[in-house]
Amino acid sequence: MIKEKTQQNTNDKCKDGGLYIPLSKVDGEKINTMLNIALIDLESIKEFEKIAEKNSGKWNIIYKTYYDILHQLSEAYMLFDKIKARTHECLFCYICDNHKELELDWNFFEKIRTKRNGTTYYGQILTYKDFKDIDIQIKLYINTIKKAIEEKLK
Repeated sequence: MIKEKTQQNTNDKCKDGGLYIPLSKVDGEKINTMLNIALIDLESIKEFEKIAEKNSGKWNIIYKTYYDILHQLSEAYMLFDKIKARTHECLFCYICDNHKELELDWNFFEKIRTKRNGTTYYGQILTYKDFKDIDIQIKLYINTIKKAIEEKLK
């Protein structure tokens, strides 16, 4: 029988499988660099988004870039806990499980992760509609994690 994928059983799998790697220290310089790279990417993709035509294939890269920004910020935030995740799935699960104050939804992370995997590994093209389905929420999550990082770096 196939077990339904939930945040809890995913977190258990990540813990039991050694997919969370403990780090010896908080590397503030690395976190700051990761934040700055994400902000540069964000500024660039916002400009690209303004000129992309609805029927073009450019929405594929727009979707993936927003995903990558969210991933990078999540990874940077996780470093404050002196933890690194071996997979995107474990990273997002950890953030949702251990930082409830951010009010992030694991199901949203799963939705965007599996969509991104579809284009990265299975040749599925992401469209304007795919992006518009996540547009507001992904930008909100990016902003939430960005602000949380900036606050911790003070």
